[in-house]
Amino acid sequence: MLRAIILGAGAGGGFPQWNSAGPACLRARAGDPAAPPRSQCALAVSADGERWALVNASPDLRQQIAATPALHPRPDAIRNSPLAAVVLTGGEVDTIAGLLTLRERHPFALYGAPPVLGVLAANGIFNALNPALVPRRTIPAETPFAIADADGVPLGITAEAFAVPGKVPLFAEGPDGADPGRADDGETIGLALSAGGARLLFIPGCAAMTPALADRIRGADTLLFDGTLFADDEMIAAGAGPKTGARMGHMSLDGPTGTLAAFRDIPVRRRILVHINNTNPILLADSPERRIVAEAGWEVAEDGMEISL
Repeated sequence: MLRAIILGAGAGGGFPQWNSAGPACLRARAGDPAAPPRSQCALAVSADGERWALVNASPDLRQQIAATPALHPRPDAIRNSPLAAVVLTGGEVDTIAGLLTLRERHPFALYGAPPVLGVLAANGIFNALNPALVPRRTIPAETPFAIADADGVPLGITAEAFAVPGKVPLFAEGPDGADPGRADDGETIGLALSAGGARLLFIPGCAAMTPALADRIRGADTLLFDGTLFADDEMIAAGAGPKTGARMGHMSLDGPTGTLAAFRDIPVRRRILVHINNTNPILLADSPERRIVAEAGWEVAEDGMEISL
């Protein structure tokens, strides 16, 4: 069996974002039940319910662990944790900053593609994770591998990484603000996770649908997919920022090349949107946009949502 817990369903900044007075954020901050808060995107997976792997370490990791009993320390030792591995799908701040929360001498394995491990190696602050306790392991491209703990003991979950259209991390773009363009070289990856014959795909960031990616997704039991923006110019229209979704490396949900259109002919048993930006109206349970995605067969993730396969 594969058990997954969505620790955070929001994009960078979470929902409500700390400096946003947008209409949806105001509703969330006021406790509107139609606008439940979301922390920043991360996933926990387990084959046995005892040992867990994180997929991405968000800046909100400490509160996510606190909100998730399955990740709490067991009472049989003063210092312990069921967290046995962390797998990174990219090198953005939103996916790696939470690693610093895990610096208290707890052993776990840290997996990343070469560009991501390069980001960690270039930033000395991540040496707070003692390499004697936290071995860094390179994720092989397009090759299944067993996720294992720091001692090399498999967790019962097989993962396979595949390149997804994306872009370099924001902090690596350069000072001139020029569009770095789309990257297809492993800067952004998706993960296929399987245990007990079930297959879950986690793709929290995706700049475009390609034939190869559609073939990869087709027939999955469950897909967690990039739901950052509803409309490509959403942030510009809201006055929340100068960039389109495409400029940020994310497909929009709406439009002729958007996610809803792209998935009309891609069969997936269960489809769930994650990494949802605070400007996206699908965060509001009573919005017309939420109804549109629901009618297209998509669920909108919330923190704490559990999936058993």
